[in-house]
Formats: sequence, C-alpha cells, structure tokens
Amino acid sequence: MLTTQVATPPWTRWTVGIVADGVFKVLLAAVCIAGAAPLGRLLGVPGWLMAASGLALLVGGGIEIRYARRRPLRTYLRLMIAYDTGWVLTAAVGLLLAWQGNRAGGEVWIGYQTAAPLAFAALLRPARP
Repeated sequence: MLTTQVATPPWTRWTVGIVADGVFKVLLAAVCIAGAAPLGRLLGVPGWLMAASGLALLVGGGIEIRYARRRPLRTYLRLMIAYDTGWVLTAAVGLLLAWQGNRAGGEVWIGYQTAAPLAFAALLRPARP
C-alpha cells in the first residue's frame, strides 16, 4: 500500500500570529460564557446571547487554531482582515448607538460576535490547502 505524506508548513511568525488570534477568541469565549449574566446586563443583552456568543467564539477560535498550518496564509489574511474590519465597524456602530442612549448598541456588537466567528469558521474549513 502506497501512502502519501503531506508536509506541514513550518511555523512562521504569521502562523504564530494566526494561532494567537485564535487563542484570543478562545479566551474571549471563556469570559463571555463565564460572565454571561453580568456582561449581558452591562451590554444590555440577554445572558443567553452572551453565552451563545461565547460558544460561537470558542468554535471560531478553535477552528482557527486547528487549521493554522493547514490552510494558505493568503486565505487566513483575507478572512482575518474581513473579520477584524467588521469587528471595528460594529464596535463603532455599537458605541455610537450607546452614546445616543439606544440600547441596541450592545445587541449589534454581541450579534456580530455571535455570527462572525461562525462565518469565519465556515469559510475557513472548506478552503483548499
């Protein structure tokens, strides 16, 4: 039986950065899950949404770490730029809404924190190595 071995790319500073980004998402997930009720009150969202956001971040961060050396750097960079751009924009919108006294600011930001990691993971998984 003939087996083919695929060489795993070496660790580079980019790979370390990708893993660090995934670790940050996992740590943020732990904070969201552990502090769902008080953080939810602070941000004006239900505790279940904070917990769901934490689970989504956990999935997204875990997949990001798992595929760090299995997917092309170009794929990661594009997805990370899109994710972080969305993060900044929704944070700005959330802050603007909050400063205007609108309670939807927390929902906008936490909603993004719930949907974006899952979209990130869904787009990353099928990427071709």
